[in-house]
Amino acid sequence: MAVGDLVAVEMLLAAFAGGAFGAAVGALQSFSLAGLVVVFGEVSRYLSRAAGFDLPVDLTNAVGFGVVLGPHVAFGGGAAAVAYAAHRGYLDDHGAYPAKDVTRGLGSRPDVLAVGGAFGVVGYLMATLSRTLAVPVDPVALGVVVSALAHRAVLGYSVVGAGPRDWLDMRPFERSQRDGVDETTGDADAVTDGGAATGSDSRRPAVDPWLPYQYRWGNVAALGAVVGVLSAYVAYITASPFLAFGITVVALAFLCAGVAEIPVTHHMALPASTVVLALVETSGPLTPTAVAGSLPLGTALVAGAAFGVLGGLLGELLQRVFYAHAETHLDPPAASIVCTSLLLGVLSVVGVLPSAVWVPTP
Repeated sequence: MAVGDLVAVEMLLAAFAGGAFGAAVGALQSFSLAGLVVVFGEVSRYLSRAAGFDLPVDLTNAVGFGVVLGPHVAFGGGAAAVAYAAHRGYLDDHGAYPAKDVTRGLGSRPDVLAVGGAFGVVGYLMATLSRTLAVPVDPVALGVVVSALAHRAVLGYSVVGAGPRDWLDMRPFERSQRDGVDETTGDADAVTDGGAATGSDSRRPAVDPWLPYQYRWGNVAALGAVVGVLSAYVAYITASPFLAFGITVVALAFLCAGVAEIPVTHHMALPASTVVLALVETSGPLTPTAVAGSLPLGTALVAGAAFGVLGGLLGELLQRVFYAHAETHLDPPAASIVCTSLLLGVLSVVGVLPSAVWVPTP
């Protein structure tokens, strides 16, 4: 498909519909559906190649990462729409930070769908531009991050939410410290008591970590190592950089369903899988045989663990900077994937890695 076709009116219309769909069903729900398509697409590709033929449609890229369910379109549109709905006072149960509630479906309100559609187009255009210019970074993750920054700026939210000296400080959360906004009404409270919570205090938490059960550095690193090893193994035996990622995204369906303490790990799985395949030296297509013939399994698992830890720690760092002190959802995993994919792309460009696999490079 030519570059001109990618920004044709038909593609923009499809991206608008994808963003509106993400708003309707909820950002995280749309992402979980994308993970399901990615898993199905990668398994189908593996089976078809084993049988000696190629599928007529690449479901992973055309649907899972495309204008239908691509996170830069559907998730980004859904995140912008819930921020807009909170801004307009449409949400009946305010909660502490209603504009962050990406598990919430928003139904059929036309203006909310229009906002989701508009930011679906923003994410699509950003990813298309990045891919066209061969910027060595994941274009989908970059589209998610730029879309979130854009909706904050357009809707009047703070882009970061706190000064640099407070970015890494989670102590207000640990002390149950509150700020001056009533979480039941959304109104600013002119009277403060220094931030200490009381039994009847309805003010919202001063710091709102992305995942209250997944923010301690050591815990995140341990989780990253585990997910990194498993993702590396999946990539090693299947030659797919996306299958482990898809599995971890499908697991988010349990988070949508309210199951307690489901970890979010796709930003650990994707770089771990990718680095394994980036280490493979082959002049032919990436196949399980080529991977096994070029790279010892032990090396693959160690590399995967290292990049799983890196992805997890970057996600935590970026949630502290862009999420914990802010009022809307800027996705920490997407921001982490921007960084890890950039690292993989640069290492490929300078010759440290034989390839960057799916990461665009000049």
